[in-house]
Amino acid sequence: MTTIRLPTAQPPGTVLGAAPQAAESADAYRATGGYDAATGPEELLAHLAASGLLGRGGAGFPAAVKLRSVRGRGGSPVVVANGEEGEPGSAKDRWLLRARPHLVLDGLARVAAVTGAVRGFVYLSDPAAGESVRRALAEHPPPLPVEVVETGHTYVAGEETAVVRRIDGGPALPTAKPPRPFERGVGGAPTLVSNVETLARIALTATRPDLRRAIARGTLVTLSGGGPSAPVLTEVPYGIPLRTLAARYGMPDAAGALMGGLFGGLVDARALDLPLEPGALTAAGTALGCGAIHFLAPGGCPVTTAADAAAHLAAESARQCGVCVSGTAAVGKALYGLTAGTAGPDTADSLLRWSQGLTGRGACGLLDAAAGIAGSLLRAFPGLVRSHLDAPCPVCADATPEDGRRRLTVAVPGVAAPFTATFDTPVPALKGTP
Repeated sequence: MTTIRLPTAQPPGTVLGAAPQAAESADAYRATGGYDAATGPEELLAHLAASGLLGRGGAGFPAAVKLRSVRGRGGSPVVVANGEEGEPGSAKDRWLLRARPHLVLDGLARVAAVTGAVRGFVYLSDPAAGESVRRALAEHPPPLPVEVVETGHTYVAGEETAVVRRIDGGPALPTAKPPRPFERGVGGAPTLVSNVETLARIALTATRPDLRRAIARGTLVTLSGGGPSAPVLTEVPYGIPLRTLAARYGMPDAAGALMGGLFGGLVDARALDLPLEPGALTAAGTALGCGAIHFLAPGGCPVTTAADAAAHLAAESARQCGVCVSGTAAVGKALYGLTAGTAGPDTADSLLRWSQGLTGRGACGLLDAAAGIAGSLLRAFPGLVRSHLDAPCPVCADATPEDGRRRLTVAVPGVAAPFTATFDTPVPALKGTP
């Protein structure tokens, strides 16, 4: 059983709210202005455009643009609250659905009003979150039919076309694009698939439009690592240095970080001076993604981290794209060879070629993540890669258990119900296989 630290009461306009460690009832939510109809759909859309709110699911697409893309398609649109966290290390979406389901449902109802949607879905894999959402729906029935759809937890299950496919009764696996869900989604209708934190920030904007800029520039982050501190779920403003977050977590001497779950790749200690801001991180070759940041402990080996992350991605492949199956396996095998001291002299060249040539070739972002892990290791820790080619790494050898399967745990389990700071629904650890 793992304990996660949550901050104390937060000021108005924050997603964590006044009581992060308690499940919020409908009455408590209404007492803070929730479900207030004062801000209409047109006004809300204008506020979202003015604030520049970006989606919090990982891609960082402007929320107002995404709403307009569905609104302008005609027909009978569908809206989906996507709470399936595929990226290891992220706890924010499960926490939101368990602790503040009314905030998410309010956001879902508001985007339905903006888009003209006639049906809504809440999509998730955490059973306790599902129970919480169903209770909230019974407490405060929404203005449109909303159904809870549960799925199995996998890396690709939260990808938007996989979401649509699962809601339509199929497997939670990505499909070829186009069409994208905003063109043809659930039941063939234009569909908005929106991350639950995005919906929470939309609801907050409707309730407190005077705070729209602060709401748009705040973000939930899940901090974990190899230090002595328990994982932290917290809310911070864009612009805060990564090094400040490392110190807040309890690792001021972190050797780097694994960013965005797995999607942002590895960065070294120098990169911790970067601000937590999507544009700055992208320009530096990394990404905020889902807001999960795993700090690297001093004395550890980032090559082991990269190998285990790549092995996890290979195991999580939907196995629908041949290039993904072969590409992730090749990257994982090469990185494992580095840790085992069996890599050939051309391994670094192969990793560089794959990091540049595999991106964009799969039906979803999983292959991109594997390519990014390889490329980021070469960029951030080139000396370590060279030393692993010259001789076996004693740190990697020490990190390998007797069964030969190294395990990197960057996952933060889900919040226990009733809500406390204790987490007891673990996400599978990353498992590196020889």
